[in-house]
Amino acid sequence: MHEHPIVAANAKHFDCQKFRHRTKYLMPNNDAATSLDAIASVLGRTPSGIFILTAGDGADAETGMLASWVQQAGFDPPAVSVAVNNKRYLNDWLAKSPRVVLNLVGESQKQYLGHFGRGFEPDQLAFEGVEVQRSPGGLPILADALGWMEGQVAAQADAGDHTVYIIHIESAGAGPALETEKPWVHIRKNGRNY
Repeated sequence: MHEHPIVAANAKHFDCQKFRHRTKYLMPNNDAATSLDAIASVLGRTPSGIFILTAGDGADAETGMLASWVQQAGFDPPAVSVAVNNKRYLNDWLAKSPRVVLNLVGESQKQYLGHFGRGFEPDQLAFEGVEVQRSPGGLPILADALGWMEGQVAAQADAGDHTVYIIHIESAGAGPALETEKPWVHIRKNGRNY
């Protein structure tokens, strides 16, 4: 086993007894550290962006979904991960038509939370009253989103009550306020719910 160079260089100066004494108050009690409350309090404070995911069923139906569990997952190819609750019909749609657009929402665009946050049934018109444009793949792009990314599902993984999709990004575009407005960052109070 190789020691880290800084540890090796300072080994003669390192006093294990002093280190243990100084850190005993920093080390968590194992029961507290593994409790669901402890996990939820930290997990909920993990920041993520707010996106509106748009997708189609492979025929003529389209929908939009508020998505906050989106993270960059790769450089080459460019990729993101997206978590979708297993109760959502979108999972069935992605099996048939594995293509999505992620619209980046800005801090001032609270109207999208109200519109897309309630969710839609498969036969509901998700974009009624919302100005959209079309992606190269034909999916809806919110006309005033900060930006958008379109891609193909490359992989998926079971994460318990959610399915995590890896999306390889194939095209993207900047909206009119990408450089002037901050993206909306979502921080929850607790990691047990949205």
